[in-house]
Amino acid sequence: MEAVINKTRLALVEGDITREETDAIANAANEGLRGGGGVDGAIHRAGGPAIMAECRKIGYCPTGQAVVTTGGNLKAKYVIHTVGPVYRGGTRGEEKLLASCYTECLKQAVARELKSIAFPSISTGVYGYPMDEAARVSLKATIGFLKENETLETVRFVLFGKAALEVYEQELRKLL
Repeated sequence: MEAVINKTRLALVEGDITREETDAIANAANEGLRGGGGVDGAIHRAGGPAIMAECRKIGYCPTGQAVVTTGGNLKAKYVIHTVGPVYRGGTRGEEKLLASCYTECLKQAVARELKSIAFPSISTGVYGYPMDEAARVSLKATIGFLKENETLETVRFVLFGKAALEVYEQELRKLL
C-alpha cells in the first residue's frame, strides 16, 4: 500500500529490512547500543562488525532518541538506531516516546540530506507494544513530519509478516 504525503512516497511492505536499498534503515535498538535480538540482531548480523564498532564509540542512546552509524555490509548507507519504549500499559509516556523515535530518525535522515529511509515496527517485539497502537502512533508521527518537510522522497515501513502489514494498512487507511 502506498500514499503520497506532501512530496514523499509513503509505502507499507512486507519484508526483511536488512535487504532494503534505501539510504538508511532504522534499527530498534537498546539504550546501550549493544545489539540484541529481533530486528536489532538481524541488522547487526547482516551489517557486520563495523556497525557495532561505531555503536561502541557512541555508547548510549536514550529512549525516544536516535543516533547514526554506517550501514556496514548492508545495502543502506546508514543505520539510524532508535530506542523504543517498553510498553507498560500505555500510561507511562510510551506513545510520546514511540512517536519521538520516528520523528528523530526522520530528522537524522533530513540532516544528512538522505532521500529514503525504511522503518521496522519499533517496540512491537520484546518491548511488547501492541501492534495496532504502534502502527497508529508511528504512522501519525511520520505523516505529521512529512507534511512539514519535503526533502525525503521515500519512507518505507518494512513489516515482518502479513499480519503486521495488514494492521499497518488498516491504520494508514484511517489516517488518510
